[in-house]
Amino acid sequence: MILRGWITGAALVSLATAAQPDAPQPVAAPMRDLIWGQLNFLHTTDTHGWLGGHLQEPQYSADWGDYVSFIHHMRKQADNDGTDLLVVDTGDRIEGNGLYDASEPKGSYQYDIYAKADVDIISVGNHELYKAYSVDREHNTTVPNYKENYIASNLDYVNHETGERSPLAQRYRKFKTKNQGINIVALGFLFDFKGNANNSVVQPVKEVIEEDWFQEAIREKPDLFVVIGHVGLRMEEFKAIFTAIRKQNWHIPIVFFGGHAHVRDARKFDSKAFAMASGRYFETIGWMSIDGLKTGSDEVEATSSPSFNRRYIDNNLFGLHYHTGLNDTTFPTKQGKKVSDMITHARKELDLGHLYGCAPKTLWMRSAKYPSEDSIYTWITDELFPDIITRKGREDKPRLALTNTGGIRFDIFKGPFTRDSIYTVSPFQSGFRYIKDVPYKAAAKVIELLNSGGVIFEKQDLDVRFLNMPQQMFPNPAITVEEVDDVEETEQTRLELRGLQNKPALIAGYTTRDDLGDDGDDTVHEAVKLYDQPNCIQSKIAFPEEGDPETVDFVFLDFVEPWIIPALTFAGFSCSKDDVEVYREGTFTSLMADWISENWKGDC
Repeated sequence: MILRGWITGAALVSLATAAQPDAPQPVAAPMRDLIWGQLNFLHTTDTHGWLGGHLQEPQYSADWGDYVSFIHHMRKQADNDGTDLLVVDTGDRIEGNGLYDASEPKGSYQYDIYAKADVDIISVGNHELYKAYSVDREHNTTVPNYKENYIASNLDYVNHETGERSPLAQRYRKFKTKNQGINIVALGFLFDFKGNANNSVVQPVKEVIEEDWFQEAIREKPDLFVVIGHVGLRMEEFKAIFTAIRKQNWHIPIVFFGGHAHVRDARKFDSKAFAMASGRYFETIGWMSIDGLKTGSDEVEATSSPSFNRRYIDNNLFGLHYHTGLNDTTFPTKQGKKVSDMITHARKELDLGHLYGCAPKTLWMRSAKYPSEDSIYTWITDELFPDIITRKGREDKPRLALTNTGGIRFDIFKGPFTRDSIYTVSPFQSGFRYIKDVPYKAAAKVIELLNSGGVIFEKQDLDVRFLNMPQQMFPNPAITVEEVDDVEETEQTRLELRGLQNKPALIAGYTTRDDLGDDGDDTVHEAVKLYDQPNCIQSKIAFPEEGDPETVDFVFLDFVEPWIIPALTFAGFSCSKDDVEVYREGTFTSLMADWISENWKGDC
């Protein structure tokens, strides 16, 4: 591993000008080199519409146009070296940022901007499938944009008019790399998702691996199997695919590219099978390299194993310039600048900079304990819910208001809270439902049941893990919470622009531990404390000053409804979907925006 020294602040400013006008400049940091191999990969996943980059976090401030330029330069280097480079994306490209969510219809700008990236192997995520509209856009837009590069190994599309069911795209792909002719067999999967719209069908992986086409594919004799998918590396689906391939080809190397869990992670299945996941929200560009592939030979190599390397690249221009050896003048390509201009235009047209209010402090998802004054969930239960969870004619009725932590997607930073911020925190269209006059003794037990799980949900084929944020659903056993003695709990280090010095302090960020060790991040960071959060949180509203009420209105976000009915029934209150009513008009997102406009007034 090569660890480069510091670059002075003056040099940094001359080298890295952010593409988006509102983006902060990246901060100097010590860097680890990328290790090039015989075959190399760039990987994105779970970008969720963040194509404009992070406008409040300098270490993730590069935009999609910068990535387009980066791909161009990395391909050129591979061509010059006689190696190969493949670009991979594993889904969840939509929902989570104003660039997608603020337009009507959604994605009016995002699909065209994304399509400017030259991606070699691409697959679907679960967020593309929640709504019939986004399924149609995937079928009618993204698949045609990427043609044979799009793989859908376990996803079918259902025609609205005819009801005909057909694969969304090809089940697998065979091809040779450009420079060395490395033979690849590529597959693209989604985890066993059950919340998809009715114009799509997700086939369980365990069924797909028994189908004739899959058995035919894994009996091929390529130089490498590439399995991409919107699947967490610690989920069972990739393990099942690995096992099936190994039964037929015990000696051929396999690489997996995953997603969904919103984490940086790498997993070693065996000495010839390696997997990586590359974060979330366009914070990370994944890099993998492989050496030692046996090409063009049918002979079985019993002893030799390829070598795998990985890096998790912080998505900022300081790092992208560093890895390409270029600067602010030589790095941008004509196509990259065009894409950046498209993003700037879209943000202006969508008025994403419109100010709703000024956040008085930073509120964290995982970098603060719950409950605590710095927790975004404490803000919801103690300040937001008491004001917005109200129904005309039942204002004085005691009520419990419950939501899942997974419905919150991002932190709130101190300072401007814009139209874009609304969608990064809560992009969903979920509203509030309620069951009136529930005995408090039964209602009070629900939150504990949702946070502990158990057989009552398993019988309904429900998993309480899906109520939480993706990072906690299927954790990496190699990753532990960073306990940093010199970081005070009450004043977590901001991921913000700070003064540059000849040797600036480390900026807080990822300090990843995976199956290969703790040197995967390309940028050396100050570690951040992370805390596990409950699946659900709850407010008590309009309760008597002394004692408990006999009954309450039990209010909950509609996403949580499937878990509420069995929980209440188990707690002793028999109910059904027929007892559920709309509590009030408006989505959580719109009600939060209105509250912020009213309560966070002032100049930033």
